[in-house]
Amino acid sequence: MSRVSHGKGRADSVPGVPPKAVLELDPPWSTAFKGEIVTVRCMDFNSLTKRPTTWWQNGKVLKKVSEIIQIKSSGDYQCKTPGSSLSDPVHVEFSSGWLILQAKHPIYEGDSVTLKCLGKKEKSIIQRDYYKDEEKIFGGSNLQQIIINSVFMDPGEYKCTASGKLIIPWTETSNSLRIQFQELFPHPVLTARPSQPIEGGPVTLTCETQLSPWKPDVQLQFCFFRDVQTLGSGCSSSPKLQIPIMWNEDSGSYWCQAATTRITKKSQRSQIHVQRIPVSHVNLEIQPLEGQLIEGHKLVLICSVAKGTGNITFSWHRDGRGILGIKTQHSQLAELQLPTVTERDAGRYYCTADNNNGPILSKKISVTVKIPISNPVLTIRAPRALAVVGDLVWLYCEVQRGSPPILYQFYHENVTVGSGSAPSGGGAFFNFSLTVEHSGKYSCEADNGLGSQHSHPVSLKVTVPVSCPVFTFRSSQGQAVIGDTVELHCESLRGSPPILYRFYRENVTLGNSSAPWGGGASFNLLVNTEHAGNYSCEADNGLGAQRSEVVTFSVIGISRSRVGAATAGVTGLLLGLVITAVLLYCFGTRRKSGGTSAMGMPSYNPCVHQEPSSSRPPPSNPEEPICSEPLAVLDLQPVYSNVNPENTNLIYSQIQNIQHTNGNLANSPRVHREDTGPVVIYSELKKSHGNDFAKHTSKRESIHEDATGNYENV
Repeated sequence: MSRVSHGKGRADSVPGVPPKAVLELDPPWSTAFKGEIVTVRCMDFNSLTKRPTTWWQNGKVLKKVSEIIQIKSSGDYQCKTPGSSLSDPVHVEFSSGWLILQAKHPIYEGDSVTLKCLGKKEKSIIQRDYYKDEEKIFGGSNLQQIIINSVFMDPGEYKCTASGKLIIPWTETSNSLRIQFQELFPHPVLTARPSQPIEGGPVTLTCETQLSPWKPDVQLQFCFFRDVQTLGSGCSSSPKLQIPIMWNEDSGSYWCQAATTRITKKSQRSQIHVQRIPVSHVNLEIQPLEGQLIEGHKLVLICSVAKGTGNITFSWHRDGRGILGIKTQHSQLAELQLPTVTERDAGRYYCTADNNNGPILSKKISVTVKIPISNPVLTIRAPRALAVVGDLVWLYCEVQRGSPPILYQFYHENVTVGSGSAPSGGGAFFNFSLTVEHSGKYSCEADNGLGSQHSHPVSLKVTVPVSCPVFTFRSSQGQAVIGDTVELHCESLRGSPPILYRFYRENVTLGNSSAPWGGGASFNLLVNTEHAGNYSCEADNGLGAQRSEVVTFSVIGISRSRVGAATAGVTGLLLGLVITAVLLYCFGTRRKSGGTSAMGMPSYNPCVHQEPSSSRPPPSNPEEPICSEPLAVLDLQPVYSNVNPENTNLIYSQIQNIQHTNGNLANSPRVHREDTGPVVIYSELKKSHGNDFAKHTSKRESIHEDATGNYENV
């Protein structure tokens, strides 16, 4: 039962029914002695003006129309005015007896009643007794009037007796009297508006009765019931009870009660049947309205009906999953919440409603669940393990979860370098050719409109192949001699570290050295006579080795501590050689040109320019340049002379005179073909100090042996 409320108003009239007229007697007693006259007045409380009145006696209309009449015959009297209903009948008795019992009129139920025992000769009465249904209720005194408290509609008969004593005792008995009660209010009548309420709609219950206008100070209390259950908050002064919503289970037997402090009257029971309306126009509403949700958010399903009363059972469904929830309630609307939706909650939803007339289905609504993207993963794809300058590199960015379309952005050191999209999901590519500047940290960003996510950075190191290395000799002295330490240095100007350098002599590996952080590397060599030759180096950083150009290295044949003594000895030797040469020159003038010496060696006179011998064949190609090949095996003549006598550290001396012969001319590519004279080869020697020479004079013979190989061709 829904909450009820009491209406306002008094139940002093029944709607549509005029209040009853009331008869007023004067004197106000319903019994009189025969021959007396009683004045009767018809009271209409709805009209203050005099109107024609209709009178009845024992059911017959009297030919009187005035408001007041006088009567003197016994009977039941009634009246009616145009503004009132027919009054209750009042019995007026005209008694011919000696003793009468009178009751005041009008008497309303619940009032106290005054009974009067009256005789024709009052002075002779010495005792009066009162009876109800032959049982004395008061006596032993001579009271003319008694009062009976709270008399209700009682069918009992009252009478009195009077006794006296003149000569002999006597007793008289009065007439029997039934007290004529006027209704304070009639039994109430319960009405319902509407009489057949619709389920879910309101109803107003009215407890209709009419309070006597003679009792304006009486307050009625009204109560309403269904079967034995009190409705509302209990009894109230309002004759109306409003029930805002009636349900089918509220059908039953209803009645009401009107009461004063002494009188309670109940209405007849009325059956009220609440009409149920079947559900119709079932509708499903989804929040958010578009039906597009983000994973992790809340989905609200609202099922409603346009019509339908009573307990309605709502159920929610999704295709392929069955019932999601059920609710039964007194409402035309119910909702179901899915607090956290996932990708699996996408699909077509519908609801049903039923109030015991069969379920009615709503239309189906599609719900899509969009998934925010996860953190993307960036991978770098190169054609080989090391990323090399010039390679084509692919950046691939992909998310494991996320609703398409997805836009990808690629970054190098937080600077955008490209973008790509995945309309159907998955990843995106971006490619470029590597340069040295492409080294650094790369990342990517993915966005599908639900928030962007950034990948972890991935480092890319671009490896540069080594360039051709440059090979150089490094020595603390200008010229390397036996016993010196010479640094062999190899360096590539370009190339990613680490770089491994290898050193070669005549293509034979001498050793290796690495440069972990780039740059060059060195290899130290302790010089001896065997180290002369062709040197080179090789650089390798895993991307292919590069070889330097070949560099020729020559070694002076004495140690640096003995170079001074050797120089002094050679100086003396050269002086002797000069004298010998002069003698040979003088001797040679007496011989024919081109002859051999006594030693059997070709002679060379520095003073005379010799023409080429006619026996020598001319050069086959006078325009052919000198080749860079090694010297051919030539006949070396031990003729020496100083050619740089100035005061310097070096002495250039003529060491060998190359006399061309027919047998070796063709195999001597280093000799200029136009020069038919002897070829002079000069050697570089350092001067020695005097003390160095004195230290070694005793060992002149050994010095000569050591110095024989310490000449350098210039």
